[in-house]
Parts: sequence; structure tokens; C-alpha cells
Amino acid sequence: MSTRTPPPLPAALGVAALAAVLLALLVPLFAAPAANLAPRDLPVAVAGPAPVTGDLAARLAAARPGAFDVTTLPDAAAADRALRDRQVYAAFVAGPEGVALHTAPAASPTVAALLTEAAAQLAAGRPVSVVEVVPAAPDDPRGAGFAAGFLPFAMASMLAGALLTLLVAGRGARLLGLVVFGVLAGGAGVAVLHGWLGVLDGDPLAEAAAVGLFALAAAATVAGLGALLGRPGLGLGALLVFLVGNPLSAVSGAPELLPQPWGAVGQFLPVGAGGTLLRSVAFFDGAGSARSLAVLAGYALVGLVLVLVGRRPSGAAAAGSPRPVAAGSPRPVGPRAVADTP
Repeated sequence: MSTRTPPPLPAALGVAALAAVLLALLVPLFAAPAANLAPRDLPVAVAGPAPVTGDLAARLAAARPGAFDVTTLPDAAAADRALRDRQVYAAFVAGPEGVALHTAPAASPTVAALLTEAAAQLAAGRPVSVVEVVPAAPDDPRGAGFAAGFLPFAMASMLAGALLTLLVAGRGARLLGLVVFGVLAGGAGVAVLHGWLGVLDGDPLAEAAAVGLFALAAAATVAGLGALLGRPGLGLGALLVFLVGNPLSAVSGAPELLPQPWGAVGQFLPVGAGGTLLRSVAFFDGAGSARSLAVLAGYALVGLVLVLVGRRPSGAAAAGSPRPVAAGSPRPVGPRAVADTP
């Protein structure tokens, strides 16, 4: 049976129009969150005697309505514990010499810089002492290396899931490939980010486990949807892992800086959960990692199950199946054909 190909000129115009529509959708998806970064219910603490902390909280609310979710703590020690447990991003600590700002740049250098400016406004021109309770890695004080180095994991994982779906026919072989990819990605990622570039500052084994789980979750999501839906599933997986997951991940900032509910939604996608998990294990001894760990484990498990029960993709199936012979076509001549001749 012959298939008719569309005329070249309409096909070219249709592809150009489709690409333009895709561009119009992707540009705001990536640019809008970055252009609208601002604190929205950002968790911070005020610490000190009750009358002073009450005044500080009121001044914060008046200066930026809706920007901060303020927790009151008794002293600087309690504030530092909250920072190490990833309960708040910073603490305004009232003392005999005025207000000091305790920060955790490891959680988000962008937020630390933003709150330093807010503290200067509250101090009405007086110098503000800044204490970095949980600093970023010495070789990456602004966190740019962490954000830039993490996103290629998403691209490589998406590619691994697609290639395993398209090129590997056996379900067991694809499952093994996904698991091996996760292990290798964890080791390679930590060797580069921790050992070479120095943008991570925690236990290398814990960091490798976090990177490996993210890589497995992202690759298994793409491969699982591909096994279930074929090539459209690969596109859906790429949408979840990268095209939507990347701009909503807040890897370079914080979920509370994105317009809501998109900041919260991003933490339930693989890239956002992976970035949060890696920060937690690299700088906070795993504090605040429970949700992101559960999200990634869920993606990995569901993806692996879909690979196990899904259909074989057409490309892989064609590679391992004989071609059908069209009606009226001559039978192939060979040893088997000769043997079958009566």
C-alpha cells in the first residue's frame, strides 16, 4: 500500500507555523517565572524578646505585605536551629546592638541577598550584621554553579529514557538500563560537581544517592510514558521533566519566589524535587528532604512499573520482528524457502 506525502510547500508552512506557536508558548513559560521573582509567603523568623520581635514582625508585614511568613523564636540559638533544619530561609535577630540577620545561603543565595536588602531597610540606614549560619560551597558562593550544573542532569535523563525506549526491545533490558543509568549518573554527577567543581559540600555518598534517584526518576518517567503511549508518551515525558519542570523547578532561587501556585507545583515535578533533595543532602544533612524524596521515589516506581507492563515501542518491535510479506509479493528465496517446497 502506498502512502501519499503532503506537498512540500504546505508542509513547510505548517511546520513553520507550528514551531512559531510552540515558541510563543515556551518563551513565557521560561521567562515569566524569572521576570516575576519576588518573595511570596517566604518563611523567615524573628528572634529575641517578645516586645521587640512583635515590632519586627509588624514592620516586615508593613514593608512588604504578603511577602513573608514570619515565625517568632526566643533567641539566636533557636533561630540558627530553624535555619539548619530548613524551616526558614533567614532570621532577624534582635540584640543589644540592634538587628542582626542570620542567613542560610546554601538554601538559596538569591533569597539571602534579597533578605539582606530587606534587613538594611528595617535598620533605617544603620549597619546590619549578617551571619551565614549555613553558607554555600566556598567555590560557588552565589549558587550559580549548582543551578547550571543540575539542569544537564534533566536533559541527560530525558535522553536516556527516550533512547532506552526507542532502541531497546526487551522490558527486562530496559529496566536494567534505567537502574544502571541511575547508578552511573549519581557517581558521575558527584565526581564533577563535588570533586571537580566544588559546588557541593556534603557527604559524597549521600549526594550520589540523591543525584542517582533524580536521574532514575526522570529517565523512568520518560521511558514509562513511552512504553505506555508510544512516541506521544515520550513527548509527554519531555514536557514533565524538562519543558515544564525546568522553569518551575526554582533550582536557582526558591519556590516561594515564583508566582503561586507554580512554585509549589514545581516541587512535585522531578527537577524541582531533585534540586531540593540535592540541596538538603549537600548542605543540611538531609533536613527538609522528606517530601522531595517521596516525590522522586514515586516517579521512579511508577515509571519502572509502566516500563514493565507497557507495550513495546514500534521502533524496538520492528527491530526484533520479521517484516510482513505483502499479498502478491514473491516469497523470499533461500534455504528455508527451498526446504519448505514440496
